[in-house]
Amino acid sequence: MIITTTPSIEGKKITQYLGIVSGFSIIGTSVVRDIFAKVADFTGGRVSAYESELKRARAQAIGEMKTEASKLGANAVVGVQLDFESLGEKGSILMVSATGTAVIWG
Repeated sequence: MIITTTPSIEGKKITQYLGIVSGFSIIGTSVVRDIFAKVADFTGGRVSAYESELKRARAQAIGEMKTEASKLGANAVVGVQLDFESLGEKGSILMVSATGTAVIWG
């Protein structure tokens, strides 16, 4: 399945639009990672623990979106947008959403 942020697929003609599809991933961050993040923020370093969690959450959200598109019979999702939000009292919950339009090209 083709997943793209563009509204079309170069060299392909979209023959049917099946509707909006989306996927979500909600993850909690641990206290240990929060402590390391504060130290890295203070020293100016990268926070690899957060980076790997973000990548995992993004992949999960895109995977759910693809599954929803497949159920509709789509062979591509175009116009994909990713959104990252921090939730909870102290921002200790991360939500990643992936939304796009399921299509058939052929």
